[in-house]
Amino acid sequence: MDRTERFHIIDQMLCNQINVTRDQFLQALEISLATFKRDLEYMRDRLAAPIVWNRDLNAYCYDQSEVESSQYQLPGLWFSTGEIQALLTMDALLESLQPGMLTSHIKPLRSRIRMLLDKSDHSPDEIAKRIRILPATAKPMSPQHFQAISQALLNRKRLIMTYHNRQNDSDTSREISPQRLTHYRDSWYLDAWCHLREGLRSFSVDAIRQLEIMLQPAINIDENELNSTFASGYGIFSGVDTEQAVLRFSPKLARWVSHELWHPEQTSEYDDKGYFILRVPYSQDTELLMDILKYGAQVEVLEPLKLRNKILEAISSLGMLYQS
Repeated sequence: MDRTERFHIIDQMLCNQINVTRDQFLQALEISLATFKRDLEYMRDRLAAPIVWNRDLNAYCYDQSEVESSQYQLPGLWFSTGEIQALLTMDALLESLQPGMLTSHIKPLRSRIRMLLDKSDHSPDEIAKRIRILPATAKPMSPQHFQAISQALLNRKRLIMTYHNRQNDSDTSREISPQRLTHYRDSWYLDAWCHLREGLRSFSVDAIRQLEIMLQPAINIDENELNSTFASGYGIFSGVDTEQAVLRFSPKLARWVSHELWHPEQTSEYDDKGYFILRVPYSQDTELLMDILKYGAQVEVLEPLKLRNKILEAISSLGMLYQS
């Protein structure tokens, strides 16, 4: 760690523990005694830190009378390496949001983050070059819709919306009680109670055509019920009633897939030939089919039979497309 970070840790330990022994400092800072003495001397002489040695306790502490009279504090804000990385990552995440969405709200926050980073010993522009966030399949959406959804969520109001169903290319009017927003695979989804269907549904925010906040209060669904509905099966398109998909990956692909978490309740094992067997609960197979097909001949669906048949149908359709 650099000297700036050590100053931060020394100050933090003295504020939290009041009395800190030399050995405690050396262990936390992982430096030599000579380096620690130089750091202490710099803080006392250059930064006017009122650090004193308590002979009775054989420990260092702040002289509280001087702290209170001088209102001593480290100049500016001091960041550890981990804190700087976290702030830079947050800055990159905010920048990567779809252009226009919440721009007016995000700009002051991003300015604040960069102002904090400018007070550290590191150049935010230089370090930011080392962090890249590349949205893969983000779908554009209306900033006004996103803001209205957020407002309704927090104020617990219902929404009336026109929703486009891409599967049958039709629009329906829905009255919903919003429960939570989910950002998943570069897209936003709204989990809500649909008063038309009288059940929980997940709506893609980019498919909302029109939206209006209603005066009626939203009904609240227990979080356990939300989790059991939306987290029980694989992917964002899940449900309460689940089946188990059994997938067999080639030994080569197993080197990657064996380290992936497809679902919190997945189970896995290797067979005697080195193939990786993954068992994943799912309810709706929409997303699971897409993820299986992207691995091509490196994965085989063993169970259930209807999922295996859907893969066969997709492969057959694909073959006919290229034969023509």
